[in-house]
Formats: sequence, C-alpha cells, structure tokens
Amino acid sequence: MARVYIGAVVAAGGLVVLLLGPFADIAWLTLAVLAVLHLICEASPVPISPQRHTWTAGSSVILAAVVLLGPVGAAIVGAAAAFNTRRDLHVVQRMFNGGMWALAGYCAGTVYLAAGGHAGVPASGSFPAILLPFAVAAITLDFVNYVLVIGVLWLTQAAGPSSTTFRSGVLASLVPDLGYAIFGLLMAALWRVVGPFSTVLVFVPLLVARWAVAQYVAQQEAHQATMAALCQAVETKDFYTRGHSERVSKASVMIAREIGFRPERIEAIRHAGMLHDIGKLGVPTVVLQKSGALTEEEYGAIQLHPMRGLEIVREIGFLDEALAGIMHHHERMDGRGYPLGLAGDEIPEFARVIGVADAFDSMTSTRSYRGARPVEEAVAELCKWAGAQFDPVMVDAFVAALRRERWRPPEPVTAPAGQSAAATAQDHDDPTAPLRVIPHR
Repeated sequence: MARVYIGAVVAAGGLVVLLLGPFADIAWLTLAVLAVLHLICEASPVPISPQRHTWTAGSSVILAAVVLLGPVGAAIVGAAAAFNTRRDLHVVQRMFNGGMWALAGYCAGTVYLAAGGHAGVPASGSFPAILLPFAVAAITLDFVNYVLVIGVLWLTQAAGPSSTTFRSGVLASLVPDLGYAIFGLLMAALWRVVGPFSTVLVFVPLLVARWAVAQYVAQQEAHQATMAALCQAVETKDFYTRGHSERVSKASVMIAREIGFRPERIEAIRHAGMLHDIGKLGVPTVVLQKSGALTEEEYGAIQLHPMRGLEIVREIGFLDEALAGIMHHHERMDGRGYPLGLAGDEIPEFARVIGVADAFDSMTSTRSYRGARPVEEAVAELCKWAGAQFDPVMVDAFVAALRRERWRPPEPVTAPAGQSAAATAQDHDDPTAPLRVIPHR
C-alpha cells in the first residue's frame, strides 16, 4: 500500500510538470535560479529537535516561485527536490520528495491566483494587496505538504496525527516553515531591483536563521545529555531504580498534558521528573542499599535527599520551575510529608504532579521484597490515598491519561555482581510499603 501511495504522489507531481510545463509561459532563467536554490536548501537540512527531526528553507524558495512564476513554475521548482544529492536518502525518498513538493507548489500557486495574486515580478503598487494571497498560498503549501507527509508516515511507520512522531516531528517543522515564508515574498519583491541576485541577499539571512536553529537544538541536546548523566549517576548508586527517573518523567508529562500545562511547563515538568531523585547522590550508598532496618539517622539522611537535590541542580538555569518539584515531591497533602511538612496548596504544583508519578512507578516496579503491582491495583492505591498523600486533581488526571495511553511496567532489575540483592522495605515512594525490612532470600 505504501508503494502505491508513493507512486501516486510521484506520478501526480510528474504529470503536473511534464504535461503543463512545456506549454506554460515561464521565465526560464528565473526558474533555473530558484530550482538550484531549492535544491541547495533541500540538500542541507537542519535539525529542529533532539530527536533529529529536520527542517529546510525549501518552502520559502517555492513560495518565491509561486509569486514570480505561478503554479506550474512553482511545481517545477519543487520537483527539483528529486535530484537531491544527500547520500542518506534512498532514490524512492528523493522521488517522493520531488512529487510532494511539485504538488504542493502547484496547489499553492493555484490558490495564490484564485485569491487575487498576480504571477510575475511584484510592482511597487502590488503591496499591500499581495499580502493576503501570499499568506493563503503559504498556508496551502504547508497544508498539502504535511497531508502528504502524514500519509507516507502512516503507511510506512504506523504514525498518524495522534502519534508522537507526528507531534514531535511533523508539527515541529510547521512553525519554522510558516515563520520563514516571508523570505519567499522578500525574494520576489527584491527581484525587480536586483534580479536573480535577490536570492543571494535573502539566502544570507536564511543561513543565519538556519545557524540559530541549529544552535538552539545543540543547546537542547546538551540539556538532555546533562540530565542523562545525572540520572545515570543516581541509578549507579541505587540500582533498583534503573529507568525509574525516565518513567516518572513520562508519567509526569502525561498528567501535565491532561490538566492543560503550557508547552514550556510540560518541558519543565519533564526535566523535574528526570531529576527528582538527584539528591540521592548526597545519601551514602550503604544507606540506599542497606538490607537491615534503618536507624533514625539513616532514615533522616534519606528524608533530606530532596534538599540535597536542590543544592546539586539549583545553578542549572534551564530547570526553572522544575526546582520546586525536585525539592517538594515528598510532601503530602495532609502535611505529614518531608522535608518541610507543607500541606494542601502550599505544595508546589510540580511537586504534586511528581508525587503521583513517583508513587505509581514505585508500585508498578519490582523490588527485592515484592513483585510489581498490577497497574489497576496501583491506580486503586492512588485513589485510596488521594486527599491524604496525593492531590486528587493530579490522581484524576493521571487515571484519565492512563485510559488513553498504555503503560508498560518495567522489567525486573537484577543486582550487579558483587552487590547485595537485599533492599530496605521502607520504600518511601510507595504508600503501601511495609515498615519492616525483608532481606532477599
């Protein structure tokens, strides 16, 4: 089915170019310059996320072709993507990209004319009347492009509009595409003054924009690497929590999305979930891995780990509100938590989110003294303790999110060679944990 779909897109794009191109009244020098520029853009994508999704400025060039050449010219410029020189692209991908951009360019050009636009070099009197047709063309170009991309992702990767791939990849490139569309109009407007040299004048700021996006992504990757290193350090000391931070981060994001956090706060809660136990680096390893009963001093050391965590990461600027979640995720709604004994709304919202996520993952994870609890049983415990230990709003949000998203419990963790396989049964993340220690047998 995927081959049929790709073949249909390539054939439709080819028909537009081959059947209409020879009969169109086109400025071929202009077309050649724009086609080469579009090919250069497509051959040098820039990452736009740590997941390595990419973006190119090719859409800006096609929009310039829409204004200067009309629908057929824009289609031919878009079809140049089929000759992309990138080595990581299979020939089928190149052909699909050429057909996709040809169709998108033709549709954008047709809508541009229908909205009152005029194909050709804009005159001084073309503004501001050209702005509305151009905006409609830009939206059409992106719409057609993304509909075709969704289709191929759906058929080849089982990725639809509700999937993570679509949200983080396809939509991630929509914003820069629309934002940099204005460069296409600027290129067309300058054509009357400097001719083809306008591509150079506009391409320079496009390169600067590309560099800025790449720097932002590099910064995000550095943030991810920093958090991964800190989490790995914690899990090295406390081997029974391998993967715990990532799962708490995932569950926290599920809750945050359910209650309507803004995107920047969702990213902050992701960071908070990843680093919520970072303070365990300040707890002696012998205490974390002790197989016998904890003394008051030892348990006090564990209760101080949220404050230790704040001390460790407080100078990391990008954490922002995440610091409150790290500091207070063991507070309880009834005021019997630690480290400060906050109650109710005194507890920061991030901490109330992480508290639910932390307890849920602890209950659904295998420990040395018990097996993992079923998801349904863990949810029942969260509901039981809502209002006393957990914020009922956060519990309800998590339960609602679990109905839509499948939760995969972690695999049992085996203690590394040479380390004790016993662990204290005083699991402060699990509201149902027994108070006595059960050595591993």
